[in-house]
Amino acid sequence: MSENRARHMFPGGNTSLGFFSYYDYILPQEQANRIYVIKGGPGTGKSRFMKKIAHEMLSRGYRVEFMHCSSDSDSLDAILIQDLKVAMMDGTAPHVIDPKHPGVVDEILNFGAFWNEEGIKKHKNEIFEDSREISRLFSRAYGYLGAAHGIYQQSASIYARALDRGKLNRLILGLEKELFAGTESTGEPGRERSLFASAITPEGYVNYLDSLLNLGTVYQIRGDMGSGEEEILVRLRNRALTCGYDVEGFYCALNPRKLEHLIIPGLDAAITTSNTYHHCNTGATRTIDMMDLMDPGLLKRHQSELEENRTVFDGVMSVALGSIRQAKENHDRLEKYYIPYMDFKAMDACCQEILHCLTEKGSEQ
Repeated sequence: MSENRARHMFPGGNTSLGFFSYYDYILPQEQANRIYVIKGGPGTGKSRFMKKIAHEMLSRGYRVEFMHCSSDSDSLDAILIQDLKVAMMDGTAPHVIDPKHPGVVDEILNFGAFWNEEGIKKHKNEIFEDSREISRLFSRAYGYLGAAHGIYQQSASIYARALDRGKLNRLILGLEKELFAGTESTGEPGRERSLFASAITPEGYVNYLDSLLNLGTVYQIRGDMGSGEEEILVRLRNRALTCGYDVEGFYCALNPRKLEHLIIPGLDAAITTSNTYHHCNTGATRTIDMMDLMDPGLLKRHQSELEENRTVFDGVMSVALGSIRQAKENHDRLEKYYIPYMDFKAMDACCQEILHCLTEKGSEQ
C-alpha cells in the first residue's frame, strides 16, 4: 500500500432517505482512546478548530481522516487521528451526538463558552427565521431526492432484466479467485466500516475517491444508472468478511443502503464503481464494463425509456441541488449572526491545549 496519510470522506449525507448518518463508524467507542464532541452553533468555528488540529497532526506524521460536511464540502464534520485512535466530531444538528461513555472515552468541548450571548440575542428573530427556512429547503430537497431515486429504480428494473446472470456469476467467481488466491480464513468474522466517499452538496456531486484508492489492486466497474454492479461488491464484501478481513464499505450518496465502493485493507485492494456521477483518476488494475453482461437487444428496445429516465432524473436532481444550495446561502447568513461575537483567541488557546494532550498521547505509544 502506498503512503497515504490524509484521507477524505463524508460521515453523513443528503440522501433520498433524508439526512443519513454513518457517524457511529468514524471511531467505534470500544476502539477509541478519546472522542471529543463539539457543541456549538453556526459560525462558531467548529470546522476551523478541527482543521487546525488535523493539519497540525498531519504535519507531525500522523495518519488523519478528514470527514467533510455534505452541506458544505469545504467544512469538516469530524476528524480521526488514526494512529492515536482519537476522533473529534461536530455534535450539533443535524448529526446530534451525545457522549456515550463520558469521562472514559467521550469529552464535550462547549464552544458556547467562547461566545457573547448578549450580542447573539440581538439577532434572535433573524436566527429563527433563517433556521426555519433552512429546514424547509432541506425538506424540499429530500422530497426531490426521493423522487430521483424512484426514477433511478425504473432504470434499474430494465437493467435487471437485461443482465445475464450466468455471466455475472462467472465474473464474480473469477474475481474471488483473483482476490483471495493463497489466503486463508482467520477463523474470526471480519468487521465492516460504513461511510460515504461521495455526497450531494451545494457544490454539486463531490467525491474524494482519489484520496481513498491509493492501493495495490483496484478493480473499476463501469456502469450506468442502476446497472447492477452492487451485487459484485456485496458478494466480494461477504467473502472478505467470512474470511476474517475487515472492510470499508462506501455507500451511494442517493441511496445510503447501496454499496458503491469496497476497500479490503488486508488485501491492499479496492473495488470501485464509476459512472456519470462519480469517477476517479486513480489508475485501475482492471476495468470491468457492466454493459458486457447485458442483453444488447433488450437495452436497444428500451433505449428511449432509459434516455427519458436520465433526462428526468437530471432535472429532478437539479432542483434538489438548487434547494441544498439555497439552504447553504441561508446557513452562511446565519453564521454572520454568531461570528462577530466569538472569542476566537480563547478558542485558539483551547486548540493548543488539546494539541498538547495529543502530543502526550503520542509519546506514550
